[in-house]
Order: sequence, then structure tokens, then C-alpha cells
Amino acid sequence: QVHPVESGGGLVQAGESLRLSCTPSGPTFSPYFMGWFRQAPGKEREFVAAISWSGGDTYYAEAVKGRSTISRVKANISVSLQLNSLKPEDTAVYSCAFATKPTHYYHHHEGYDLWGQGTQVTVSS
Repeated sequence: QVHPVESGGGLVQAGESLRLSCTPSGPTFSPYFMGWFRQAPGKEREFVAAISWSGGDTYYAEAVKGRSTISRVKANISVSLQLNSLKPEDTAVYSCAFATKPTHYYHHHEGYDLWGQGTQVTVSS
């Protein structure tokens, strides 16, 4: 089954930036939503950002609003997440997800049915 594949994670210092990218592992239909979630050790997975495929509407969690940008490239069904002014509390495994069915839950993991393995983002103080 086709699944998202993330790249771009790494170790950075507080205040620096990272750009995460995600592409499908093979040919696939356009999703309805593409989202990013993250999970820190000992914490539940949480919504970070999402973008609608058709209109490009974007949605952000309060924790990253104003310092992150989600974008998509229709040609190769890819989605990117630019993270700026990173903080130690942003440290987590960031996962990309595709919603292949219509959903109102773009901000919740239950709205997505295809998931990537995740990429580690570590922010040192």
C-alpha cells in the first residue's frame, strides 16, 4: 500500500529552522487533506498543521501558529512543513499523513488513513 515518506528531520539549536518534506512512496490519487502530527516521548500524538488538497486551505495548531508554514506541490503530491524559531518543546517525531477520504477531522489523527514512519526533530537549548 502506498504510504507517505518523510524527510528533513534532524538536530538543531533553539531559534533555528527546519523544513520537513513528505511524498508518497508510489503512485497514488490526490488526498483530500495532508497533515503533520507530532509525538514527543511520554506524550500523545498531537496535530501540528494541515492543508486541503483542492483549495490549499491551511490550518495550524496554536503551538506552532505564526512560526510554521505548510505547503503542497500538486505535481508530485508532496507536502512540506517549514518550522521556524524552533523551541526545545518542539522536539518530537513528526509524521506526515494523508486523508484519502473526505473528512472534517483534518485536525485529528482519526481523519487520516495513510501514515508515514515519522522523522525525528530534536531541538537543543
